[in-house]
Amino acid sequence: MKNVFVLLGLFLFSANLIAQEKPTDSTKIEKLDEVLVKAVRVEASSPITHSNVTKKEIAKRNLGQDIPILLNFFPSVVTTSDAGAGIGYTGLRIRGVSAQSTNITINGIPYSDAESLGTFWVNLGDFASSVESLQLQRGVGTSTNGSAAFGASINILTDAVSQDASGEISNSFGSFNTRKHTVKFSTGLMNDHFEIAGRLSNIESDGYIDRASTSLKSYFLQGAYVDDNRLIKAVTFGGNNITYQSWFGFDPATIAVIGENPNIDENRTFNIGGIQFDDQGNRTGFYNNQVDDYRQDHYQLHWNEKFNNNWSTTLGLNYTYGRGYLEEYIDNYYYSNILFAPDATFDFLGLDPITVNGETVDSMDYVRQRWLENNFYVVNANANYKDNQLDAIAGISFSHYDGDHFGEVIWAEYASELPLGDRYYEGNGKKNDAAVFAKANFRLNDKFRFFGDVQLRNVNYETSGLESSGLEPFNVDVNYTFFNPKAGVTYKANSNNSFYLSYARANREPSRQDFENNPDVRPEQLNDFELGWRHRNGNFSFNANGFLMLYNEQLVLSGQLDDVGSPIRTNSGESYRLGLELEAIIPVTPQLTLQPNATISANRNRETIISFNGELVNLGKTAIAFSPDFIAANAIVFQPFNNLQLSLLSKFVGEQFMSNTEANLSKLDSFFVNDLNVTYTINTNSVFDSVVFTGVVNNIFNEKFISNGYYYTFDDDFSVPGTITTIEGAGFYPQATTNFLLGLTLNF
Repeated sequence: MKNVFVLLGLFLFSANLIAQEKPTDSTKIEKLDEVLVKAVRVEASSPITHSNVTKKEIAKRNLGQDIPILLNFFPSVVTTSDAGAGIGYTGLRIRGVSAQSTNITINGIPYSDAESLGTFWVNLGDFASSVESLQLQRGVGTSTNGSAAFGASINILTDAVSQDASGEISNSFGSFNTRKHTVKFSTGLMNDHFEIAGRLSNIESDGYIDRASTSLKSYFLQGAYVDDNRLIKAVTFGGNNITYQSWFGFDPATIAVIGENPNIDENRTFNIGGIQFDDQGNRTGFYNNQVDDYRQDHYQLHWNEKFNNNWSTTLGLNYTYGRGYLEEYIDNYYYSNILFAPDATFDFLGLDPITVNGETVDSMDYVRQRWLENNFYVVNANANYKDNQLDAIAGISFSHYDGDHFGEVIWAEYASELPLGDRYYEGNGKKNDAAVFAKANFRLNDKFRFFGDVQLRNVNYETSGLESSGLEPFNVDVNYTFFNPKAGVTYKANSNNSFYLSYARANREPSRQDFENNPDVRPEQLNDFELGWRHRNGNFSFNANGFLMLYNEQLVLSGQLDDVGSPIRTNSGESYRLGLELEAIIPVTPQLTLQPNATISANRNRETIISFNGELVNLGKTAIAFSPDFIAANAIVFQPFNNLQLSLLSKFVGEQFMSNTEANLSKLDSFFVNDLNVTYTINTNSVFDSVVFTGVVNNIFNEKFISNGYYYTFDDDFSVPGTITTIEGAGFYPQATTNFLLGLTLNF
């Protein structure tokens, strides 16, 4: 039976259960809400490659896992989870491009972190329960707010204003002691104009990986005023995450050194985080508070005003306050004898050696917290003109980021030598991001539609103080001005077929970590060409999209991690991604639908030069790290009657390298994983409007697969005097074997 499903999944090229469904804008109120994301989204006929997902489709799998996992079946997407179970630190790569190059907005407000450029979905616990709709644009896409999109952009619209009062209680439980509890409410429109709605959520999970626990508490609250020509929304959301660190994965070489079984198939849940030793090197246990503890609160105000049938404006304001720390036990033996890192030394902390019982001591065990406290302000303003032929929008966006980085020692083996609570390093980063844009869709006639988009963006980034890893001075002062033009045309051949062609340029600044790892890092540039065909015939649809993405100084993942588990990127000179994306909805019978998609691509650095055994070696053209040449998915959806749906979701990811050198040790094997999703709804006439039962069995065939990892090298110049030998190693993030989640939702 397993082989039957495998062959069927490969034959169908796999699929996307949630990406193809069209948004249902059945009321004027819902359409009023959509203006909040008009500046960053595209229409169905636009020459921009995109997929949409609605609240209804999200709900079918929303049992506690993070948004990247819920997007796993989109075209060209690969997802991963540090804890292995899809809750906590999760991420996604689109067309092989790292998360730092994916632009995220919420109601048109930039969400991607201004300094790291990444998105920490762990700070959006149960946010899927407050999403009205979501659009994923692949490639450069249209102009967006915040940093540019180099692989994709994800534009999220939060809950629409509800016409009617409602409530919801949702609970789910599952493997690894996972549970989610959600309460939602809406007053509906009071006096035909006012609504208040909100959500409280709590998600807990022990994780698949040892001690990789997650505790997510979150909230969402909005107040809205609507009339025929006006929408005003005040939205606040946020929460607190406490996540045990599992971001260093499974490194067989290190695990062998400490005396553990390095066979990943037999010991795949082992987590080295928080490990402790005595002075003789005997392992004594694990530190129980080796956690990331971070809180983030967002405050948004949106005002949309419609002046007449042609003109409207939108104003968006945002303030985000984030603060938190990662806590680490610095074990003297582990850092000095296994990692060969200086962190445990007195010199690292700026202390002089001490004498204890007649012996000089210059290192010790201690516990540190590395803090980040930041403030983020955004102003967006847009004006829209629309008539039968032209839909044009112009706007400005300005954001200011101010982030403090500092470290504190909260416990030390020799506490008398160190004022506990004092900061042993401090630093600051400030970033101003200003952009103006204008974009338009012009319908020439029934056959041709033209799209144009220009953006001018200025970025200023300054840092001061010390960086956290080596406590070295860290001073950056850069200013970039980017011009990003885009253009496209859509040709409607007939009622069933349309074709599109587009070109887009994007420029993107380096992140804070990029500057820390290489002060001479350069900004990256992308020229993106997309050519597509869209076919519709009744309930059958088929999309084919070819893309050519030409990069200059693309910041590709090197395979290495920094000292807090973040991926290190490096400029790669000239590189490209050439591919074909296919997706379809195939109604086999009124009850049975197939939804396959597949991506076939070539992702290459034109030239790769490395240092190996003390000499520079030119490897020529190499595969770009973390960029599989084949990705496919499929959904077999069976709905025997209206209130029952069963879906078999399949995902295949081809082999990929974790380095840009195509080193054998850095290769991740291909994997094919299947999930089963069931939803059953009971409509009642009693206390509840409906009762919804939801179930997901992930990885039903118990595959032991790995979707992410890291690769590192270092020069050994002491084993054989006078020679340099390059030593390589790799680490992996094993994903959970068969696991399940069951949920019950009461709607009233």
